Amino acid sequence: MLQVGQPAPAFDLPDADMECVSLSAYRNRKNVVLYFYPHDDTPGCTLESIDFSDLHDEFDRCQTEVLGISMDDFLSHSEFRDKYGIAVKLLSDVEGEVCGSYGVLQEKERDGVRKNCIQRTTFVIDKHGMIAQAWYGVKPRGHAADVLQTIRSTGKCK
Repeated sequence: MLQVGQPAPAFDLPDADMECVSLSAYRNRKNVVLYFYPHDDTPGCTLESIDFSDLHDEFDRCQTEVLGISMDDFLSHSEFRDKYGIAVKLLSDVEGEVCGSYGVLQEKERDGVRKNCIQRTTFVIDKHGMIAQAWYGVKPRGHAADVLQTIRSTGKCK
């Protein structure tokens, strides 16, 4: 598990429009909220993504970019974004490499088959690329507001 004060693992991932998003693009410019979620268009993931989207302007005032990552492909992200009007960038980590580097994969068994699944997790990464906050085993309801409050408590909002 990543801890506060550790460097955030670098990544370059495609978004819902197949545009490459790099964590390094935000260095020295913006904080980043990076939330990992299991699947597009499921109840908890939909609630969480809509909540982050509803607060998009508030995060922007706090000089913070919100990025969601799952192992769904960019087409799934595009449909999910369009269906619910998701305003945050959704990134596709189909192979799970970034999920693995952030320590958010857990093995689960379903119908006798073991597979890696994403544990709902959120990180705040500061402008210097360091983990400033980490939440593991997140409950979706109210989480986006809690993250925003944590960022506001740092005094970086306009």
